[in-house]
Amino acid sequence: MNKIKKGLVITLVVSLMGLLLAACGGNEKAANEGASPETKKDIKIGVSPGPYGDMITKAIAPYMEKQGYKIEVVQFSDYVQPDQALGSGEIDANLMQHTVYLTKFAADNKLDIGKVISVPTAGMGVYSNSVKNMADLPHGAKVAIAVDASNLARSLRFLKALGLIDLKADVDPTKATVHDVSENPHNLEFVTMDAAQISRSLDSVAIGLIPGNFAIAAKLDLASALAVEKLTEDYKNVVAVRTPDIDGQLGKDLKAAVESEEFHQAIEDANGIFKAFDKPEWYTTKYGK
Repeated sequence: MNKIKKGLVITLVVSLMGLLLAACGGNEKAANEGASPETKKDIKIGVSPGPYGDMITKAIAPYMEKQGYKIEVVQFSDYVQPDQALGSGEIDANLMQHTVYLTKFAADNKLDIGKVISVPTAGMGVYSNSVKNMADLPHGAKVAIAVDASNLARSLRFLKALGLIDLKADVDPTKATVHDVSENPHNLEFVTMDAAQISRSLDSVAIGLIPGNFAIAAKLDLASALAVEKLTEDYKNVVAVRTPDIDGQLGKDLKAAVESEEFHQAIEDANGIFKAFDKPEWYTTKYGK
């Protein structure tokens, strides 16, 4: 009888140990394989041509690294892939677009991505290899503008602000096309092309309206622009993530990084290019600049 009881006790102990080991193994597997995206510390941030890769490494990464993150900057050659890669989970965030572009691209492509916070942004400029002053722009001049919808409308608004054209009164200025030009007293000829191509086409047009990031990527001197756009808030570039991450730990940490003193010091560095960028409202409210 005692031997039977002893055998039952041993069997019970062995069974309990097996259950405990299985539970521990399951917890470890869950920790490794099912970890919440909020705990992920090795992250990839996508950028397109321009200065924003440097903004990540010089202004955002210092704070993020103090929080235990390891950041890899992923360079893309256009403005389509970074949002697609973000939506599919290939990267964790991107910094390469303004709110208007982000909102439209996400809606058109059914991507669940959104804005975390806006950052200082280089405005669109008017550049030329032949015209030295806007007052010298010849009648019938060829004007290169970006073909993508948001930057096309933005270019037309810029030309209107410069007094070169007018737009139909009933048109949504964020969706304007060349067909919405109501007055063109200089008989300007609009040449639409990919924004990245405009800097390489300045010999074939009188002027080109180039978004700041492309101008910097093309090594154009911002000070050489014949005119520079004053950006509205929705045309200032933003850090974007997948929608669930906006209020998650990743979104919170990226927002804190952009609002950090490390970011501020990098932006205001007198030897850097960011000091001349157009600052978002939250930045000027916080720092009085």
